[in-house]
Amino acid sequence: QVQLVESGGGLVQAGGSLRLSCAASGRTFSRYAMGWFRQAPGKEREFVAAINWSGGSTAYADSVTGRFTVSRDNAKNTVNLRMNSLKPEDTAIYYCAADSTAYGIVVVTSEYDYWGQGTQVPVSS
Repeated sequence: QVQLVESGGGLVQAGGSLRLSCAASGRTFSRYAMGWFRQAPGKEREFVAAINWSGGSTAYADSVTGRFTVSRDNAKNTVNLRMNSLKPEDTAIYYCAADSTAYGIVVVTSEYDYWGQGTQVPVSS
């Protein structure tokens, strides 16, 4: 069983930055593919970023490429999402997710089997 807890969300002005963190329980965290997703009001949950088990490989949605950076610290059981140059359209609830069956990059929502409760990121214009 894996538990994921996100933190770091909050109101930010357009152009600003935030760093989201996801703390994971479980001794095998370092074996899991991890991802960040977001869900805006009235929209489906969408992929934001993914990172492989070692942190050596990452992937991003086109809408955040060049602005967001995903990283992980397996010694601390955490995965982070650094968000720069935020835009009002980045407003959403951001979720951390773990795929306990994969080591590599996973971008499909349904492949993830563990989810955090989400953290809100409102971006004002």
